[in-house]
Amino acid sequence: MEDKINRSIKYIDSLVDFSPDVGIILGSGLGDYVDSIDKTLEIPYEDIPELPVSTVPGHKGCFVLGKRANKNLMIMQGRIHLYEGYTMKKITLPLRIMIKKGIRALIITNAAGGINRGFKPGDLMVITDHINLMGDNPLIGPNLESFGPRFPDMTEAYDKELINTALAVGRKLGIDIKKGVYAGLKGPSYETPAEIEMLRRMGADAVGMSTIPEVIVARHSGIKTLAISCISNMAAGIMDKPLSHQEVVYTAKKIRPQFVKLLNGIVSSIKI
Repeated sequence: MEDKINRSIKYIDSLVDFSPDVGIILGSGLGDYVDSIDKTLEIPYEDIPELPVSTVPGHKGCFVLGKRANKNLMIMQGRIHLYEGYTMKKITLPLRIMIKKGIRALIITNAAGGINRGFKPGDLMVITDHINLMGDNPLIGPNLESFGPRFPDMTEAYDKELINTALAVGRKLGIDIKKGVYAGLKGPSYETPAEIEMLRRMGADAVGMSTIPEVIVARHSGIKTLAISCISNMAAGIMDKPLSHQEVVYTAKKIRPQFVKLLNGIVSSIKI
C-alpha cells in the first residue's frame, strides 16, 4: 500500500510543487465548489498511477489544487465509493495521498438522506458521530505504521473545535446548521423503510454510503476532521415518495450558494 501511495505522489510531484494545508472531499452534486477557489492545477484520477476512477454521476473524479484564504487546498472533486466495487483500501487511497502530502485538517462533505423528522431537504448537518454499518473497515490488514497506530481511538472522530467553527460560521451567515449522527451503509440500493426505522431507533439522524471510511483513515493519522452532510432527500418511509440519485444531485446543486459561502467561511476560520 505504501508503495502505491508513493507512486501516486511521485506522479503528482512531477507536475507541480504543492504542499496542502487543508484537504477537502466533495460529495454528490457538490463538486462545483472548486469554482470558488484560485485553482493551480486539476489532475484527473485516471491519470494518477494506482488511483481508482469515480464512476458515479455528480462526481467528476479529479484532484483540484488551489488556494483560498491564504491556505493551500487539495480537493477531491468527487469521491470513490465502496459500492463501485473497490476495496476499502482503494477508496481511501486518495485520502492517504493527501495525508502524506501534509494536510493538517480535513473537511468531508456528502449528500445524505434525512432520518430526523426535524430535517428537510436542503438542510446542512454537521456530523457529530457515526454508526459504521458498512461491514468493513479500511484499517483491516497490516497496519501502516508510518500513518498511525494499530488501534486508533474513535472517541472524538469529529473534531469539536472544527464543529464549533462550522456552527459559528453558519450563525454569522444566517445558515441554520443542524447537528447529528450519520449512519453509513454500503449501498448502492437505498434503504427500506424498515431499515430506516431501525437506524432511527439506533440514534441516526442521516444516512449515506460514504464518509465513514475516510473519517477512519483521517483519525488513524490524527488529522482534525469536520464532516458536513447536505440533506438531499428524506429517507425511505419518512416521506411517501420514491428515492432517486437525480433528486440527490438536484438538491445539492440547489443549495450550492450557501454551501460555498459556508465552506469558504470555514476554510478562512480554520487555525492551522
